Amino acid sequence: MLRFMDWSVVALGCLLVLGSLGSRWWERIMVSKGHSPDQGIRFFWTWFPLLMGLGMIGAKVPGLLHAPHLVVELIGALNFALTITVLFFALRSGRRIFRRRGTV
Repeated sequence: MLRFMDWSVVALGCLLVLGSLGSRWWERIMVSKGHSPDQGIRFFWTWFPLLMGLGMIGAKVPGLLHAPHLVVELIGALNFALTITVLFFALRSGRRIFRRRGTV
């Protein structure tokens, strides 16, 4: 049962990555039709799911594939750096959105 749950986390990460790529594709279609892209929300629709999906995949796949301990630790350190990066970008994007609306 735990093995199934681990693979379901990987599947959810893959869905997030695919959703992010679909969002990017949709944005390109809308821009080609003449709509202007919203740069503030772009992070939350394109980059945030992509980075979170990669983090979820990276957290589970090395352990599921019985990678050496060094590889698992290295991927864990990269996931921590990715988490800090996502947090920084989310706070920066949120600050821009709220400043534009005049609430901060």
